[in-house]
Amino acid sequence: MRVIILIVISSFSCDGQTMVSDFQAAVQKGISISALDSLYQSAIHENPAKAAFGGHEKELTEAYSSLLADLNSFLYRKNFLWEKSTRCFNRIYFSKNGTIDYFLFSFKPGELEPAKQQHFEKLVAEFAGNYQFPLKHSLPFAQCSPVTYPATTLNPTDQ
Repeated sequence: MRVIILIVISSFSCDGQTMVSDFQAAVQKGISISALDSLYQSAIHENPAKAAFGGHEKELTEAYSSLLADLNSFLYRKNFLWEKSTRCFNRIYFSKNGTIDYFLFSFKPGELEPAKQQHFEKLVAEFAGNYQFPLKHSLPFAQCSPVTYPATTLNPTDQ
């Protein structure tokens, strides 16, 4: 059974495309989060020996913060606005060379209208498909975090 799960998981990323989904939809599509977690080493871990970037936490934190800032800037440039401060949780799975294989996210139920969440997912897929994380590792790795997207409005000069 485990082999079948791994085959299903690998079929999503073998074609070079990033899978972007909320956690619930990913599970409904047959993605096993625990199987992904067994294939991707944690970028940071309380035990540095188990962390992909053990001893390099500062560099990882800076690179990951930059990724989130770049994503937020990309969303803004695409006129994706947050009407209010919006919390999200994400877990991003990276290949050894820093490309994004899976970008899984979760908003509080009812936080976003379904159409807005679909638009977010589409834009994140566009961003992630072209993003290169600056750190590399000998193994695929994953990083998760809560994120708060601040409320945004377009400035008249941005239009």
